[in-house]
Amino acid sequence: MIDALRSDEIVHKLGGRFKLCALIQRRLKELVVDGARPLVERDGRTDLELVIEEIVQGKIVAEWVDATNEGDTGGAGWPLEDS
Repeated sequence: MIDALRSDEIVHKLGGRFKLCALIQRRLKELVVDGARPLVERDGRTDLELVIEEIVQGKIVAEWVDATNEGDTGGAGWPLEDS
């Protein structure tokens, strides 16, 4: 098991388990499907372990769309894309 997931520190850092899961899924897609480069050294780790380490080190953060704001077109709950 990934050590960072054993404590609730990473969950509180992002504001909940759902947000953590959504961020992990988004970043895994970037790594696996889109071919993005990892922001930390691989050192024999799996893609999931890389994503968790990126979150723990603060290399990736979630900026969430406000679902109550009609001006946000990115869809409720999805991280904002860098433009």
